[in-house]
Amino acid sequence: MTPSADVSTILNRILDTAADNLRVAKILIQLGLDPNNVTYDAIFNRLLELFLANITLANLLALIGAIFFVATLLTQTMVPLRVANMIGCAFFAGFGALAGNITTFLLYLLMVPINAWRLRQMLQLVKMARGATQGDTSMEWLKPFMTERKYKQGDVLFKKDDAANEMMLTVTGKFLVKEISVELPPGRLMGELGFLSPDNKRTATVTCLEDGHVLTITYEKLLEIYFQNPQFGYYFLVLTSQRLLENIARLEGIIAQNKIATQPTPN
Repeated sequence: MTPSADVSTILNRILDTAADNLRVAKILIQLGLDPNNVTYDAIFNRLLELFLANITLANLLALIGAIFFVATLLTQTMVPLRVANMIGCAFFAGFGALAGNITTFLLYLLMVPINAWRLRQMLQLVKMARGATQGDTSMEWLKPFMTERKYKQGDVLFKKDDAANEMMLTVTGKFLVKEISVELPPGRLMGELGFLSPDNKRTATVTCLEDGHVLTITYEKLLEIYFQNPQFGYYFLVLTSQRLLENIARLEGIIAQNKIATQPTPN
């Protein structure tokens, strides 16, 4: 017998065995049902027997954990997702402890504080963003999501009409918006309008007047935060609107001063 014939014979035996094991009648017998008397009542009664035979506190905790896990898949925003995940992990940890499965217990027990920390971070983000809309324009709430970048005197951070892909927060040093001759002290946003403009272009040129550093966050990260919690997006839009109104008021003041300066003096 050739090797190819041996392989063919083995494959045929495997397929025959698999087909035999997958026959409906054999599956029904393995489930404890009579192939000659399959009714809805028989199926329901058998499932009820299996449920009652396996109902333990450990399995009940696992069932509740599975329900909350499914809830995380159906949740669209991050705060309720974190809450559901924490509850589900707590129940799965309880299941692992009662079932004597140390791996399952430690895995889900560790996930509870991780989810709690991320939930607290998101709640703080929303809380401080809300404070910004009520007059507190501090951007401390964004710092955990930003990265540091240093600049030296004379450096150009970006130019007008450049492609924009990040927003900046000044921390130390001074920066000049050339088009309107405005100095930006520490604690001011730069580049937020590029996030809102349709073509994502810079609306002004900013240079570094003295050595300092800024914190940056990409527009992709801002979008990620927004989709995780749309409420943050609303507060961010309100905050940027306040910045726009400040710029408009500043320009109106400059125009008014220029009009006064150009008026003829009386004889």
